[in-house]
Amino acid sequence: MASLLRRGFATATQSNKVTIGLIPADGIGREVIPAARQVLESLPKSESSPRFDFIHLDAGFEHFQKHGVALPEETLARLRGECQGALFGAVSSPSHKVAGYSSPIVALRKHLDLYANVRPVASVAGDGQKQLDMLIIRENTECLYIKQERMETDANGLKVAYADRKISEYASRRAGQMAFNMALMRDKLRANVPASERLWQGKPKVTIIHKSNVLSITDGLWRETVRGVKENNPDLYSGVDMDEQLVDSMVYRMFREPEAFDVVVAPNLYGDIISDGAAALVGSLGLVPSANVGDNFVVGEPVHGSAPDIAGQQKANPIAAIRSAGLLLEHMGYSGDAARIYQAVDGVLREGLIKTPDLGGKSTTQEVTDAVCKRL
Repeated sequence: MASLLRRGFATATQSNKVTIGLIPADGIGREVIPAARQVLESLPKSESSPRFDFIHLDAGFEHFQKHGVALPEETLARLRGECQGALFGAVSSPSHKVAGYSSPIVALRKHLDLYANVRPVASVAGDGQKQLDMLIIRENTECLYIKQERMETDANGLKVAYADRKISEYASRRAGQMAFNMALMRDKLRANVPASERLWQGKPKVTIIHKSNVLSITDGLWRETVRGVKENNPDLYSGVDMDEQLVDSMVYRMFREPEAFDVVVAPNLYGDIISDGAAALVGSLGLVPSANVGDNFVVGEPVHGSAPDIAGQQKANPIAAIRSAGLLLEHMGYSGDAARIYQAVDGVLREGLIKTPDLGGKSTTQEVTDAVCKRL
């Protein structure tokens, strides 16, 4: 149960037959997604446990280079028609403009209406890192990630680039509701754990991230809308504290006192930056999972990138992908099986004998995966 406190995220109709779409995509995605599959297949069997079918699906920059499309229509069709959820590996993102290319994971979020990115960042007791138990809710469909950019030339013949930013009341409200609901869920889960074992001791709290002192219209709308979720539903959320942080001061406080935060909700770009930064507090991006969540579908996705410099060398840390598989199960209602995965991972990390290079060890991707499976 303790491991579930970090996620505070669940519920869907259970069915023992579960079809999972596997989208390794680029780079180390081809190593960590098979690792997550191996762990899912190693779960102890019981009458309530899921029976998995897996479908391999294509997407990614490398697929675009070969076929001219980053997210094939067949991938979308099979996700919608055959799968109850999916695991996405990693995608290469060229730093320069490539004609016709756009990120397939961003497109997936839009096509499947995966409007919230749920990113738990929690320390393992006794691991020597800063102690934190934070859940970051990142609005997943808007902000600068709508990718509406243009280039113009000024009167002096110099280039000027523009990017449109979109913040809507609709998307902001959905992200805010997710944050306050997750705060309540985490509080219920904590009630089943002795107070001495809880990293978070106070009332559940939602911290709203913004920069409305500069972006008074866009971030102003975000701030007002998310605050309105609590203010307009006093009976439902009276037990949840609410505060705010400017995004720059949030980064400072997060590194100085990460224990001050419970649930954090942010627009797309800020949430992306904050969650990657928070990974440093627990040791590595290779440890941090996420789930792209909509009302009818979820895609588990490790936070890390495609890491082309180590791809194919068995140096990639599979734990973020394995934990993302746990998040996927948790959302689908298999919280017991998710807890087993979290506990197995925490046990391997706590023991500290088998670690990939990002954590200062020399173990391979497969050795870490096998260690988690052995604990299961």
